[in-house]
Amino acid sequence: MGRRQARESAMQVLYQLEVGKVDVEEAFRYLQDNFAIAAKDLEFARHLVKGTVENLTALDEIIAGYSHDWQIKRIAVVDRNILRLALYEIMYEDTPYGVSINEAVEMAKLYGGEKSGKFINGILSAVSKQNKPASSQESIGESTQEPG
Repeated sequence: MGRRQARESAMQVLYQLEVGKVDVEEAFRYLQDNFAIAAKDLEFARHLVKGTVENLTALDEIIAGYSHDWQIKRIAVVDRNILRLALYEIMYEDTPYGVSINEAVEMAKLYGGEKSGKFINGILSAVSKQNKPASSQESIGESTQEPG
C-alpha cells in the first residue's frame, strides 16, 4: 500500500496520542506488533506524526479558521486528526493539494462518520483555494503537456 498505509498509520497514532494518552513510541510499538507495515512506510508515518505534533497549534489555528461555527474540540477526533495530517503535508511537506485532499477524504470514508468525507473535503478545498500559489493553479492539461 505504501504511502497510503503510512498516512493511515500516522492518523491512527495521532488518534491514540489524543484519546489514549499514550506516548508516541508506545503507539508505534502497537502498530508494529499488530499490523504488517513496511519499514519505509513506518519511517514515513513517524515523520508525519512528528511534524504534525510539532506544528499542532498552527495546524489547529488553520482548521479553526476554516471550520466556520465549529470549535476545534467539537470536531470528531478522527476528522480532526485527518485534517491535521493533511494540512501538515500541504503546508510543511509541499505535498500537492490534490494528493492530500484525496488521501484525507479516503481516510475519512474509511474511519470517519457518514459526513466526514464531505466535511474534510470542504475544509481542505477552502484552504487550497486560499493558499495555492499562482504557479500551481495551471490546469492539469497544461501541466502534463510536453513542451512542443
